[in-house]
Amino acid sequence: MKAFSALFFFFFSISLLLHSLSRSEEELPVGYGYRLRSSSTSSSGKYLTADLEIIQSSTIYGPDIPNLKFLASFESADRIRIRISDADRARWEVPETLIPRETPPYHRSMLEEDRGGSLFLSAPLSNLDLKLDGSTPFSFSISRRSSGEILFDTGGSLLVFKDRYLEISSWLPGDRANLYGLGEHTKRSFRLTANETMTMWNSDTWSSVVDQNLYGSHPFYMDVRSPAGDAHGVLLLNSNGMDVIYGGTYITYKVIGGILDLYFFAGPSPEDVMDQYTELVGRPAPMPYWSFGFHQCRWGYRNVEDLEEVVEGYEKAGIPLETMWSDIDYMDAFKDFTLDPQNYPIQRMKPFVDKLHFNGQKFVFILDPGISINTSYSTFQRAMEADIFLKRNGTNYEGEVWPGKVYFPDWFHPNTSTFWFREISAFLDLLPADGLWIDMNEIANFLNPAPVNDLDTPPYAINNAGVRRPINNRTVPVSCTHHGGTAEYDVHNLHGLLEAKSTHEALLKITGKRPFLLTRSTFVGSGRYAAHWTGDNTATWDDLAYSILGMLNFGLFGIPMVGADICGFSGDTTEELCRRWIQLGAFYPFSRNHAVNSSIRHELYLWDSVARSAKKALGLRYRLLPYYYTLMKEANSKGTPIARPLFFSFPEDAKTYGISTQFMIGKLVMVSPALQPAATYVNAYFPVGRWFNLFNLSETVVSPSGEYVRLESPEEEINVHVRGGSVLAMQDQAMTTRLGRKSGFELLVVFGSDGTAKGELFVDDGEAPEMGGEVGRWSLIKFTGEMDGNGAKLWSKVEGGRYALERKLVVKKVVFLGLDETSAVKTTAASVNGKEVSGGEGARVRFDGRGRFGIVEIEGLSQLMGEEFQLVLGG
Repeated sequence: MKAFSALFFFFFSISLLLHSLSRSEEELPVGYGYRLRSSSTSSSGKYLTADLEIIQSSTIYGPDIPNLKFLASFESADRIRIRISDADRARWEVPETLIPRETPPYHRSMLEEDRGGSLFLSAPLSNLDLKLDGSTPFSFSISRRSSGEILFDTGGSLLVFKDRYLEISSWLPGDRANLYGLGEHTKRSFRLTANETMTMWNSDTWSSVVDQNLYGSHPFYMDVRSPAGDAHGVLLLNSNGMDVIYGGTYITYKVIGGILDLYFFAGPSPEDVMDQYTELVGRPAPMPYWSFGFHQCRWGYRNVEDLEEVVEGYEKAGIPLETMWSDIDYMDAFKDFTLDPQNYPIQRMKPFVDKLHFNGQKFVFILDPGISINTSYSTFQRAMEADIFLKRNGTNYEGEVWPGKVYFPDWFHPNTSTFWFREISAFLDLLPADGLWIDMNEIANFLNPAPVNDLDTPPYAINNAGVRRPINNRTVPVSCTHHGGTAEYDVHNLHGLLEAKSTHEALLKITGKRPFLLTRSTFVGSGRYAAHWTGDNTATWDDLAYSILGMLNFGLFGIPMVGADICGFSGDTTEELCRRWIQLGAFYPFSRNHAVNSSIRHELYLWDSVARSAKKALGLRYRLLPYYYTLMKEANSKGTPIARPLFFSFPEDAKTYGISTQFMIGKLVMVSPALQPAATYVNAYFPVGRWFNLFNLSETVVSPSGEYVRLESPEEEINVHVRGGSVLAMQDQAMTTRLGRKSGFELLVVFGSDGTAKGELFVDDGEAPEMGGEVGRWSLIKFTGEMDGNGAKLWSKVEGGRYALERKLVVKKVVFLGLDETSAVKTTAASVNGKEVSGGEGARVRFDGRGRFGIVEIEGLSQLMGEEFQLVLGG
């Protein structure tokens, strides 16, 4: 290992040198860098601090900051923080009010060991070690203790620290590192490819444009190292604009302000990394049960009658519809908290929403941040009285969006959240919506403001919009100031997070229920407050495929409730594309059809073949909603995504690392969509195990070592498989989640090759602010199945059973899959807790299409879910 590391480090140093020589605008003098002047450990042993001083100065990108403070802390067994800042004055950094960074209570004191000028630091029980290299220039590295493998190493690269330009690099083992994350960007593959630049600068950009910055900034990546599949995570917690350059054998951060605040997460499994990452940045907010239903929206619904016709169209077609949405059409001249008096009068809107609620359906409307400058507009009047707008040169900055001239709220102002709460509260009193949608919050601005000071033209131009456009392009100028004097330059990327936080808190306070909030612009930690959709895509086959990548990336960013506009937002979709898109979109965590006003209508009932596909795919989705909701509980507890890349469940299988066209729902269900026009089959990768088609239960794939399989993909069907070793709790198909929750449960027990199966079900009322918490408001049921030569068994263990008992939740059917022939033919009898199952015929036995595995169905049960039970097949 040491010989390999030394050889690789030599080639890495050469590649970094060549990389630096290729950047003529960044030539730094020979000998540039910082030296380690001194170091010390705090008396508590919690922190190590080191003083760094410049060796040789350079004026490229401005003068150097001569003295730096290096702080290292082992914050948990699986997390190390490295903070590099100006030693002589405070600089901007992400406020702890947004992302608290107190040392956790399970901190372990550091141990030091000096080895020939290098300082090695460790902590009892820590899974990571830290090395400070005292040679010139100064560098540091993070390694995994169990293997000694280096995860991050700045040796051989330059540390640059100026007022508005920071740079730090690490080498990577290019043949073994597999990086994911660093968004938000539309990419052609989920795994990062060499020579990509990921720019972090929130921008109002069409998401169909690849390789440029979009609506959110998440400077976090996960690295899965082959061949063992050990994963770790790295976060640079910095809200300033930056370019992150991935060169295959190195990664370089070029940041235009703030500090270098790095966090390293040890893993070693992908799920562990997500647990450790969201422990720091915040656990994903629980989403209400109804939000997992199907949603319909369009910018361009003409009036209330149009909304009513859409709801009626879904009902007549028999396609589930949970929620109707209103885009900016409902507003009076596009002003927030108003209704168009001609087309959306309150006298029509209120009965429409009341009818939705009567039918068990929901309503969501949009809000934009720009407040129209209109002295007769009461929301504007109250905002002016509270003086909560963003300033430039001492006066309210005037931008332009849909209402025309606008001012933008300053979310750092202490009065803004109160103002926002009161406006939302008053409007919900008028029109009782069930959730909110905040858009254009990058902040989008139709103007390109001219520079007024040097903040508007930083010395290093990030790769904004893929072409190094000015950072003021289509947004508010960075020379604007917030309450307390903070510059927009430093906080631009935080706007969506701050608005989401205030909106989430307002909804919680107003309703007392679990908020549903959808946001376009995001930052690290946004998942604590909101769901996300991938923005303004286009009705193309490329965008259909890109939607999977966006969904998987946001799972990594701690925002599991995510989806893309089904059938495409802009452009005219086709029947075939829309059909394939609903087949895929039915399995997004957040499933919504949405379109721009200039495109053709594409509600799912307008084409017969699309309607048939929607009924089939959404039918399965609604049956799986108990599973989706249980995954939401897992996400809320551990940060684990709902939709996951295959490597999450199979990190030791290197063939899964490059897969961008399939995904898992949790650990148990795999989706393999058709993503090309005129496709009649898909080549799907099946990791090792048994896999059963969830639509018919009879088509099976047995993969002894991981293999690609050609699957038929009829035009109105998608391939969805359940993994052997699973227990899925399912409900009946229904038109709404309210009806589905009344149907009782079917348990699908799918045996793996070892003859076992496991699964969980979490249930609560679907709207309490917390998932879990107060005893009596939730139940968690764990299922275990075993198969042997005499038949099979299924038993349950219950936590918090009172809730399930009070709601009289029952198991009405159990289906066993994957039984071998011996076990299946002996299952002529079945009993629950020793009592023979009634119904006359006992268990029904059949075999799959190839005759390999037995399928046993037991119907007519009424077993209370809140009581532990054992179901036995055979003698």
